[in-house]
Amino acid sequence: METVTGMSLKKIIMAGTLAALATSILLGGRNGQLRPQHIMAIPASNNTRPADRSGSANQPRKLPTAHLTNAVRLTENVISGALPEDAAAFAELQSLGVKTIISVDGLQPNVTLAEKFGLRYVHLPHGYDGVPEVRGHELAKAVRDLPGPIYIHCHHGQHRSPAAAAVACVEAGTLDPSQALSVLQLAGTGKNYQGLFRSVSMARRQDDRQLDQLQVTFSATSEIPPLAEAMVEIDALHDRLKANRLSATASDIADALLLKEQFVELQRLAEVRHQPTAYRDLLHDAERAADELQATLADLPATETSAANLQSTESRGVAWQAALARVNQSCTTCHRQYRDNPPHELPLTAAR
Repeated sequence: METVTGMSLKKIIMAGTLAALATSILLGGRNGQLRPQHIMAIPASNNTRPADRSGSANQPRKLPTAHLTNAVRLTENVISGALPEDAAAFAELQSLGVKTIISVDGLQPNVTLAEKFGLRYVHLPHGYDGVPEVRGHELAKAVRDLPGPIYIHCHHGQHRSPAAAAVACVEAGTLDPSQALSVLQLAGTGKNYQGLFRSVSMARRQDDRQLDQLQVTFSATSEIPPLAEAMVEIDALHDRLKANRLSATASDIADALLLKEQFVELQRLAEVRHQPTAYRDLLHDAERAADELQATLADLPATETSAANLQSTESRGVAWQAALARVNQSCTTCHRQYRDNPPHELPLTAAR
């Protein structure tokens, strides 16, 4: 029998340890769990991965932009921000060197306009209650493998997109977990979005081999459920109405009427009819508030510039603001109870 020297024994022990470690990494995901549907034979990869640049090399910072709201640069390869709404915004993305845009918003992306500027769109939407585990892995694979720099956006660039970008960069290994929450602070993410804070707090580096085996189709658009689609339209109408001050135009009155009709149609959806009574009551309250808003706007003059009528205009403008505030309150209450937090979980302290 061949004698095992001390050096040979050391090599044997080291080989066994490395084999066990590789097995652990292969089968481990977030919290040591990998969903069964994602476990498959791992092919040999010829991809050359960029070096892990996490840590002090990347300090998230606000990005001064002219046409992109709430722009935050997480890494040299990833920027988070608001929806690029027009050609000027897409041109600014192009000037920043962006090659791929990832939308995590429910609104269907403007693929046609993006293509005019040579930009690719990828649609990976998620809700306000957090970044789902699998969606986080998909986002990490996207920022690792798709042409960059990459711009990740939601509607306002304040809540969902900074959370998605932070999770993606941490899992891809380009942002240290200790810096992740600073991304939400820079973007001004609301502390009531406990699920988003939880997702960012729990994000951890994913092994490249796990991301290799994840099968993802990066499509320019995704199918959106009717409820989510209606909420996107309500959000857009609400934003336009908030921009109104003391005068009402024909488009303002039309938007108020459309807002009311959106709440009416929402209550007819099958997925809404199966919601708790309290949820449906809040929708009904929002409908009544929108009806009052529409009536108040219809009573406002289209133009009112004379000094004699200024006081009357301001008085009715205050009534309009009060009606809009009641719409806001109905929506805020509903969001807090049914949208912003993961179900069946205790709140997480956002400042953690």
